[in-house]
Amino acid sequence: MMILKRIIAAVAVIALLSSCSVLKSITTSPTSVGSNTGSAILALYKVLSQTGAIDLSSVMNVLNLSKVLTGAGALTDATPGFLNSFSSGLMRGSENLINDSNVSGVIRGLQAMSAIDTTAIMRAADAANSGITPQLSSSAVGVAPTLSCLNDIFALLK
Repeated sequence: MMILKRIIAAVAVIALLSSCSVLKSITTSPTSVGSNTGSAILALYKVLSQTGAIDLSSVMNVLNLSKVLTGAGALTDATPGFLNSFSSGLMRGSENLINDSNVSGVIRGLQAMSAIDTTAIMRAADAANSGITPQLSSSAVGVAPTLSCLNDIFALLK
């Protein structure tokens, strides 16, 4: 009987979390997604500028990388209106590190990133969200091409 109660409680929690995620994705605006992406790009750019590398064992770096990838994924089949709002958010979130002169290139870099298999990175981010130190290797599938796209974006910001 006790096991049945625990199973029912677990199912209820999963259903509640799933419904919250659905509601959040429905109400998240392109500007907000762009702002989150821009702030993550800014954070990673600062890390790279200060240390010369992005440490893949850092919880914050992996979480910021996952935010960039989430933004990149949002650009799949984006309408011109979505892109305009997303671009505005990118600029605001990056504190204008991304600006009118480089935003188109950043968008292209993010679109290139959206075609990469980033499953390993997103799994590491899920672990980081749970308080577990990410175990992400630069040799994991998708990491090198993702970091290459990110470096291409960073080159536009100089």
